Amino acid sequence: MSLTAALAYARHGIPVLPLHTPDLRGCSCDRGARCERPGKHPRLRHGLTDASTDPRQIEMWWARWPSANIGLRTGIAMDVADIDSEEGRHGLTHLLGGFLPAGPRVRTGGGGWHLWFRPTGFGNRVHLLPGLDWRGVGGYVVAPPSRHARGGDYRWVRRPGDHLPAGPASLLALIEGPPPPSARHRPIAHPDRYATAALTAEADRVAAAPVGSRNDTLNRAAFALGRLVGAGLLDQGDVVRELDAAARRAGLGRAEVRRTIRSGLTAGRRMPIDAESGRTPLLRA
Repeated sequence: MSLTAALAYARHGIPVLPLHTPDLRGCSCDRGARCERPGKHPRLRHGLTDASTDPRQIEMWWARWPSANIGLRTGIAMDVADIDSEEGRHGLTHLLGGFLPAGPRVRTGGGGWHLWFRPTGFGNRVHLLPGLDWRGVGGYVVAPPSRHARGGDYRWVRRPGDHLPAGPASLLALIEGPPPPSARHRPIAHPDRYATAALTAEADRVAAAPVGSRNDTLNRAAFALGRLVGAGLLDQGDVVRELDAAARRAGLGRAEVRRTIRSGLTAGRRMPIDAESGRTPLLRA
C-alpha cells in the first residue's frame, strides 16, 4: 500500500523519500526507543536531497524497506502548513478571518493537520504561530498512509484536485515577515538595471550551486526572478533561457530543470515586487 501511494505521488511530480517507521522499539532506526522523531526521518544517506520521482528508484527503496513511511519533498509541487496542535489550528483560523482554506487537507497520525498550497518559493518557517510551521523549499512532510508513533495513520480528509489553492495573503505575509529596516520605503532607483543585475546574479548562483542544493537554488532563483517578471521588469522567455542554461551547467536534468523553473516562476509572478515601495529581497548575499 505504501509503495502504491509513493508511486502515485511521484507521478504527480512530487519527489518521494522513504522514512523510518515506528515499531515496538520506538523507531526502526539505530536509536530505537531513544529516537526523538520516530517514523519521521529519512532512511537515505543524504536525506532530503536523494528524494526522487523515478518509479524504478522508488520501487527499489520499497523492495528494501516495504514498511517505510512516505516523505514528500515540499517547495517543488506544493508547500504545506503544518498544524501540530489545537492552538495552532485556532491561531491559523483567527489569522485567516475565522475559517481554514478549502484545499487539500491531511489528518496526521498525531492529531494535527497538513494543509497543501501552491509552492511559494519560501523556505521552511518554524513557529509562525504556536503550533504552526511552514514546509517549503528545503523541507518535507510525512504523507498518507504513513503511520505515527502514537499509533494513528496519516489520512486524506480532502485529496488534491487538479489545482492547489494559493496561500491566503495574510498567511503569506506572516511567512515572508517584515522587510529589513534598510529596505523599507526605499524605491529602486533604476528598476531595469536592477532587474538585469538580478538575472545575472541568480543565474550565476544556480550555475555554481553545489550538489545537494542545486534544485533548491534553482527554485529560489526562479521565484525571485518571477517576481520581477510579474512586475514587468523582465521577460519570462529571457529568464527561462538563462536559468535553463545555468541549471544545465550545474548538472541538473532536463525534466527536473523545466519543472522547477515553471513552479518557481509561477509562484513568483503571483507576488510581483513593487519598485516604488522598495520591497526587494532578491539579490541575496
